[in-house]
Amino acid sequence: MQQHHYTTSLEWTGNTGQGTSNYRSYARDHVLEVAGKAQPILGASDPSFRGDPTRYNPEELFLASLSACHMLWYLHLCSANGVVVTAYTDQATGTMEETANGGGRFTTVTLHPQVKVQNSAMVQRAHELHAEANQLCFIANSCNFEVSHAPQVTVAL
Repeated sequence: MQQHHYTTSLEWTGNTGQGTSNYRSYARDHVLEVAGKAQPILGASDPSFRGDPTRYNPEELFLASLSACHMLWYLHLCSANGVVVTAYTDQATGTMEETANGGGRFTTVTLHPQVKVQNSAMVQRAHELHAEANQLCFIANSCNFEVSHAPQVTVAL
């Protein structure tokens, strides 16, 4: 079995001078970096949890990871199956539920890929390959809930 290892660096930048002396005394701002990458990711908590709405929150990044992983597997499978994709977009949606103790978890994620293929003979296979991409997606396979798909496949004009 081949293993892949990843390393990220996270720095909390939200100390406003009082540290975490109370719930309102600190910002949730942080910077996520990966060695060798051009840009850091400016993060915070969701605005519901006192985060900066102009920064990415972990929930958005989680949803984006699912969407991107599915797309990358899907494009690979299309290329391997003679399906020529000319455009791909996705508007992923997810629901996270808070628990009584303040924690929570995602309960649903639905990907909404909009795929354009080269010709009409490719539409059916292009649609079918979403199920296979879901089975192969590393991030979806790491979830404790089902990742659903509502794809639309059209022919490029």
